Amino acid sequence: MADLLGLPTLASEHGAKIDQLIGIVHVLMFVLLVGWGAFFIYCLVRFRRKKNPKADRVGVTSHRSTYLEVSVAVIEIVLLVGFSIPFWMAEVDALPKPEENPFEVRVIGQQFAWYAHYPGPDGVFGPTSIDRVDDVENPVGLDKKASTGQDDIVSTGILRLPVNRQALIHVSSKDVIHSFSVPEFRVKQDAIPGMRVPVQFTPTMTTDELRAQTGDKYRSFEIVCAQLCGLGHFRMKGTVMVLPEAEIAEWVQGQ
Repeated sequence: MADLLGLPTLASEHGAKIDQLIGIVHVLMFVLLVGWGAFFIYCLVRFRRKKNPKADRVGVTSHRSTYLEVSVAVIEIVLLVGFSIPFWMAEVDALPKPEENPFEVRVIGQQFAWYAHYPGPDGVFGPTSIDRVDDVENPVGLDKKASTGQDDIVSTGILRLPVNRQALIHVSSKDVIHSFSVPEFRVKQDAIPGMRVPVQFTPTMTTDELRAQTGDKYRSFEIVCAQLCGLGHFRMKGTVMVLPEAEIAEWVQGQ
């Protein structure tokens, strides 16, 4: 489906459903295009000036158009209440439970960079505060003296994730609205100041596999900002390195 629609490489567990939905939307839009085009041509022929030289000031007296409008409204309500909202609750808003052992990371956006905050070997995020923020020494405002913050890891521009393990990313922003987007994972989530918004997905392809598939030995999964955030918006990019679980554990211990 991704190749057929010209979409980026698919590298997440839920991405196939997104691609399927995009395909269905394209089919529906094509049906609407043909239908409205046919209706437009019908109106041009049916109500041409030659056949209707004198204007009809009475117009349509039946209630068929009213019934049609009500039917369309009912169908839209069924689609929203019966499909869209349940799908959102089941697939998007259902956060993994602690016993499912997700790989948790905090991703913070700032004009014009991305920061990744890992909880370290103890699995607990250290406390952060805006009062401690230093763009050079402490960009996320981490309390490094706290017992839970001493082993935390903060990296700039690179997000490391294990393959085939559910990732739980807590997205936030230090200044304006940004948008955390990784096209290959079919993930896009606004980073809103004052909020920490969770987004979940499971990478199914390592960076090495992506490079082998594309034939580009320098290729990586790229974080882009999908929300206009200032003059440097075009350069607000980051890299996602998807690695085997053992390599991630080794990297964490090494830090």
